[in-house]
Amino acid sequence: MKKLNILITNDDGYEAKGLLAVVQALKDIANLIVVAPSTEKSACSHSLTLTRPLRFICLDDNFYKLDDGTPGDCVYLALNSLYNNNKPDLVISGINRGSNMGEDITYSGTCAGAMEAVLHDVPAIAISQVVDFSDKNNDYAFAARVIKELILKITNSAFPLPKREFLNVNIPLHAKEIKFEVTYAGYRNYANEAYLHRNPRGEEYFWLGLHPLSFNARDKQEGMCDYEAIENGYVSITPIMLDLSAYKSMDKLKTWL
Repeated sequence: MKKLNILITNDDGYEAKGLLAVVQALKDIANLIVVAPSTEKSACSHSLTLTRPLRFICLDDNFYKLDDGTPGDCVYLALNSLYNNNKPDLVISGINRGSNMGEDITYSGTCAGAMEAVLHDVPAIAISQVVDFSDKNNDYAFAARVIKELILKITNSAFPLPKREFLNVNIPLHAKEIKFEVTYAGYRNYANEAYLHRNPRGEEYFWLGLHPLSFNARDKQEGMCDYEAIENGYVSITPIMLDLSAYKSMDKLKTWL
């Protein structure tokens, strides 16, 4: 069986348990290069660093941290400097600590790593684990099993999506049996989670909190949304495209103009 050449990144940083779980799960079945941010970059979206230089720091064989880089930086620079004229067969971004579903995809540094890959015509998977944020011992063993099964499917057949589309995978909490469900992105319900505090000098500052996983299914859409799949114990797999054009609104806009 031919081994895939896989680039791995994340937005939780190079020491994150989810990232190390992917490496451990795939090291015997794929050729891996890891390039991850030196610090956590959660919710950095698809940002690139344009105002300061970036530096690879080699930590081990084929394992690098990018000094203060984003997931987009990691993928962009890895593809253009570590792979020379060749490209990897696949980019994996994750395993993220926390879900990336619905419109959270637009905030997600994890999904951004996959987005950057497909912009360069490299197939990509973003993978995220629903967690209990009050528990510091969240386990990524099941999510690692999921990504390994997906990699074996790709190795034995092919990546299932066309160019400029990636797989957004979300793993339910406490799942034990791998049950896949192809989903669409649901509507995320957002609330005010900005908390006002004062420092010892009386100056005000805000801390952004975590929104509960509240959602709505989309009207007249067949099948489950990602949130519904997670609630029912399925591994949610959503094909995501980078074309953000609102085609259904084009005729209305022409009339308005």
